[in-house]
Order: sequence, then structure tokens, then C-alpha cells
Amino acid sequence: MKKLSILGSTGSIGTQALDVADICGDIKICALSANSNIKLLEQQIRKYKPSLACIADKQKYNELKSNISDTDTKLVSGMEGLCEVASFNDAEMVLTSVVGNIGLVPTVEAIKNKKKILLANKETLVTSGSIVMPIAQKYGVDILPVDSEHSAIFQCLQGKGDNKISKILLTASGGPFFGKTKEELKYVTKNDALKHPNWSMGAKITIDSATMMNKGLEVIEAKWLFDVQPQDIEVHVHRQSIVHSMVEFCDNSVIAQMGIPDMKLPIVYAINYPKRQMPVHDRLNLFEVGTLTFEKPDYENFDCLSIAFESIKRGGTAPTVMNAANEIAVAKFLNDEIGFLDIPLIIRKTLDAHAFKDNINLDDVLKYDNWAREYSSQIIL
Repeated sequence: MKKLSILGSTGSIGTQALDVADICGDIKICALSANSNIKLLEQQIRKYKPSLACIADKQKYNELKSNISDTDTKLVSGMEGLCEVASFNDAEMVLTSVVGNIGLVPTVEAIKNKKKILLANKETLVTSGSIVMPIAQKYGVDILPVDSEHSAIFQCLQGKGDNKISKILLTASGGPFFGKTKEELKYVTKNDALKHPNWSMGAKITIDSATMMNKGLEVIEAKWLFDVQPQDIEVHVHRQSIVHSMVEFCDNSVIAQMGIPDMKLPIVYAINYPKRQMPVHDRLNLFEVGTLTFEKPDYENFDCLSIAFESIKRGGTAPTVMNAANEIAVAKFLNDEIGFLDIPLIIRKTLDAHAFKDNINLDDVLKYDNWAREYSSQIIL
């Protein structure tokens, strides 16, 4: 049995990971965590009988504690609880699928306790790649990507040996608004932005896909995961979401990983690596797909992608501030407080206002993250 703890078990990735556990039958769920969805977390506790569960929202602790009082699951809460789930002794691997920079500290805690990391929380490397990757190396811990694109790149690199990578070709669906001008984007609504053409995801990541910030975050994550420079990462808009990403090698050959758009594949691949497990989704039928297209991204009308490239090239505190401001701006948009095009404006204003620092540590990341959230929250457009 493979022993797994899940940070973010009620979210899109977390629930699909539990689906994978149901299909495979050889995965023991040791610990679970959720942000505030106590109804679903209770259902998961009753079904999977984990030894430990955490509700991050401390205000929901007493209610959930009462609701599961007839179970043997220990309940904890807050950041301390998340770290307890991440470092739980019985688990050998931790799926970090919480949304946002809240996943950073628990992920570091898991690494220090020598858990294999199944990384779906891209913000951990976006804000702290220069810190987290050396910690993982120090403790001899594998970080296996669960994002569809990064899993694809990782799969393409199997058998690479010492052959040199020329470029990483990171594919993007383009979201629901690809091809629209800024004039058209002025009037898009929250409901419009939440209609992703190919993937079923949580609200925050779906908005990030619509702004192309999600692809910007993935560029930064790829830089740290695969030890490449930003200029060696190319974004290719691929509307069909069949080619999940590609790697170009020094001899100009390109290897691609393809499959239907289903997150169960990268999840099961990370859990079972280096072996491939039984299929957990439908077979790709290229005859039905017919045509695969690739287009250049629109950096002019989708500012967030440009901002992400600028931030990682600058380094230091810039990616942390960018990420925090984006989280606040997306939350404001989802709350109908700002327009779609206000998201990049808030990010740029926050970046321009912050006191840049180059060489950073974990305390710096947490400090600048808090500052950027407070500052961007107060911006009035």
C-alpha cells in the first residue's frame, strides 16, 4: 500500500486524487486537510478513515469536531494543523494541492520530514523556488510535479541522461478569452471567465487561466523544477489541450506528452513513479481529435503573462509580491469588486510600490507576501 496525505482534499486536485485512490485500490489515505468545506471533509473522513484531519479555518473546528466525534480521526486546525498533516509519520508521500502561498510552510515541513512531495501547489515554487529546491536537495526528497504541464515535461525527460535541453515548450489552452482584444475584455464577467473550454478546475485557477497568469506561474515553476532559464521556456497556445507540453533537445528533436485533458493521469503518475499504473482515464483517440494547432500567446492583451516573465527575470521578492497581489486581485474579481482588466493593474501597482530585495530567505517570503496582500487589498481603481 502507498501511504498518502493530502493537503487540500476538498479541492479539484484533492478530490481527483481520492478518485485515483478508489480506482487503484492500493493507496492508503493517512491524513486529509481542507480549508473550510467541513461538509465534504466529513464525508471524506467517514469514507477513508484517515488517522488525522485538519480544517484550516479555525472557526469551523468545533463544529466539525462535534460532527466526527463518533470517528477515530484526530482533528487539528490552522497552520499548525496543516504542518501536522504534512509531516504525519505514517505517510510516505504528501500531495500538496492547496491553493495559494498557504501551501509553502507545510510543504517545507513535509520536506524536512523526508516525505516525497507530489506538487500541485505551484505557488510554493513561484514564491520560494530558490529556497525550497535546495532544501529538498539537502534532505534527499523528490519533488514530483502534478500540474498537467509539468508532469508532461517530467515524463518527456525520462531517459534524458546527460543530453542537454534546448527549450521547454509549455502549452496553454489560452483560456476562454483567447483572441479577444482589451476593448472586448473590458466587459467580460465573472461567469464568462469561469467557463474554461477544456478543464474543470477551482475558481481561482480558472480565473488565472483566463488572465494567462496561470501560465506565467507555470513558467516560474518550470524554471525551478527543471533548472532552466526563463528565456529557454516558450509558451505555445494549444487550444485542444491534448499536447500537455514538450521538450526540445540540443539536436532540435522535440518530445511531447499527449493525453486527454484529465488530471488523474499526472496524479497517478506521480504517486507510482517511476512505474506506470493501470489507466485511470479514457484512451486518447487522435482520429477523433483530428487537428492539433499551436499559436503564439498574446502578450499585449494578456498582461499577466508578461508580468510573470518580468518577475522571474528580476527574481528576489518580485515573484512573491506578484503572486500575493494576484491572489488578492482574483479574489476581488470573484467578489465583483473589480473588472477583469483591473487584475493586472493591481499586480503592477503592488510590484512598483514594493521595496525590492534580491537575496531572500523564508522569512523574507512570508514578510513580503503579507505586505503585498495588505497593500493590494487597499488599492482603489
